[in-house]
Amino acid sequence: MKKKQFKTESKKLLDMMINSIYTHKEIFLRELISNASDALDKLYFRSLTDTSVALSRSDYKINISTDKSARTLTISDNGCGMSQEELENNLGTIAKSGSFEFKRDFEGGEDIDVIGQFGVGFYSAFMVADKITVKTRVFGEANAHLWESEGADGYTVSECEKESFGTDIILYIKEDTDEEKYSEFLDEHRLFALVKKYSDYIRYPIKMATTKSRKKEDSEEYESYTEIETLNSMVPLWKRSQSEVTPEEYRAFYTEKFYDYEAPAKVITQKSEGTATFTALMFIPQHAPYNYYTKDFEKGLELYSSGVMIMERCSELLPDYFSFVKGLVDSADLSLNISREMLQHDRQLKIIAKAIEKKIKSELEKMMSDEREKYEKLFGSFGIQLKYGLYTDFGAHKDTLKDLLLFKTSKDEKYASLKEYCDRVAEGQSAIYYASGESVQKIKLLPQLDAIKSRGYEVLYLTDDVDEFALKMLGKYGELEFKSITAESLDIASDEEKKATDEVNKASGDILEFIKEAIGTVSAVKFTSSLTKHPVCLSTEGELSVEMEKVLKKMPGENPDMPKASVVLEINLNHPIREKLVNLYATDRKTLESYSKILYAEACLVSGINVENPTEFCELISDLMIK
Repeated sequence: MKKKQFKTESKKLLDMMINSIYTHKEIFLRELISNASDALDKLYFRSLTDTSVALSRSDYKINISTDKSARTLTISDNGCGMSQEELENNLGTIAKSGSFEFKRDFEGGEDIDVIGQFGVGFYSAFMVADKITVKTRVFGEANAHLWESEGADGYTVSECEKESFGTDIILYIKEDTDEEKYSEFLDEHRLFALVKKYSDYIRYPIKMATTKSRKKEDSEEYESYTEIETLNSMVPLWKRSQSEVTPEEYRAFYTEKFYDYEAPAKVITQKSEGTATFTALMFIPQHAPYNYYTKDFEKGLELYSSGVMIMERCSELLPDYFSFVKGLVDSADLSLNISREMLQHDRQLKIIAKAIEKKIKSELEKMMSDEREKYEKLFGSFGIQLKYGLYTDFGAHKDTLKDLLLFKTSKDEKYASLKEYCDRVAEGQSAIYYASGESVQKIKLLPQLDAIKSRGYEVLYLTDDVDEFALKMLGKYGELEFKSITAESLDIASDEEKKATDEVNKASGDILEFIKEAIGTVSAVKFTSSLTKHPVCLSTEGELSVEMEKVLKKMPGENPDMPKASVVLEINLNHPIREKLVNLYATDRKTLESYSKILYAEACLVSGINVENPTEFCELISDLMIK
């Protein structure tokens, strides 16, 4: 029999498809099952107008079988079959798609959901097989035909015997090598897993004879037996009406598919038609995965095209700040690349991603409003990610995320949104006040807090590293700007108090300069009327606070140009310590130098800053005690 050559530059193209186009060898099974599904579709659509096709929908099926001794894997269908001419056109011409032509030529074909588009998926089987045989018989015809090929060298077509219509694709699986274990594709458990992974929602049953075991009658021994099993679910959960799916079904689907031991905190369903037609089923977990805040975590939704999984994680469908969402999207409208493993970055994908982002935000806002306790628990797990989202990309997403943020506050140490804070601001309050620290307990020790609370102002407690950076990026909420209670520019005193304090500072320039020089590490020293009982506190000039500097220092690597906070020591104008310092300046400047260092160390400790020279500090305290 004369071997025919492919109708393209076959060797180069086939080598490229086998070695370059497909990332994973296991993809071949998805491609062959998709082709079989298309063949069933074609016969089914023919039955709608041709009464000679006396088959019901339940009669169509795909069979998988193996012969380990012969090293063959067979995928069979009882679909439309192929004539000799179709074999020549579809399998003799690489990149010729019979499914694409059928969809194009069939009346109303735009609404026909067939999977094959490019006509190259069949050849992916050469990644695992060194020979492929196709036996096929067209429905309603007596003759069958055989197509055989061992790769790029060409193929043969001849007549053969075949009892029933449809197509059998027989793969002669390659021998194992040190690098590749091709025998896995003869293992029924592996084949079952691949069908569940890629083809679980093919709308026709995929059947395979599987080996089971059972106890022998009246014996403790076990015996093996064979059972024909349907491997796929066929009807996707997300294509059923939400009213028809029970919470238990959603939970079972989520826990099994996404390997979680808890039910999801929220189930989100979305269907869209028009500019972008797609169905989405998404879940918000109750807790963060163990690796969520590590570089090993991979975000993304599963992507399906007409029920066939194309990508396990399509990262383009989720923004980073919603990366905790799990789920899937099914759309027949996406422009896929030739391997169907990756998307072409087109307008359609961006439209779907934007719609999903909007839906997730809406559902989170609804949860915050209607299920507050559940949302606060969720925020405890994923709030940091939302804050990072607000801070990154130069604040481009701040309008999307600002109303999803929660902070504990001085009112009752419970969570409040920025809107809730602003809705209850005190009369005359001109800013949103916040304080940063390692914990709420440490923030409550800040000397400035008493002064703020004494005026009836509420304070946001910022305890995450990203918090202050996020608020700096946000700038303001509504008409109120954010202001740190430890900022040197904090201005809560009355006009009279300000005037009096300014006069004292001007008159005390020499003593303040002396204290500054004695300490050596502060940018300024001044008296303040903003403290109540505390003698001293630290504040900062400019945009960089002490807490922000701490965060920057945690970052890996040494940076000699790392910015430093400009620290100011503020001394309570109304505390007895002021009079003591003034007297010492006049009578005992050596002691004043020691007291200045002690007061600075005290202010550092209260502010959560490490004392630079603890030994000196201890010696100064000891000297003071024995005087």
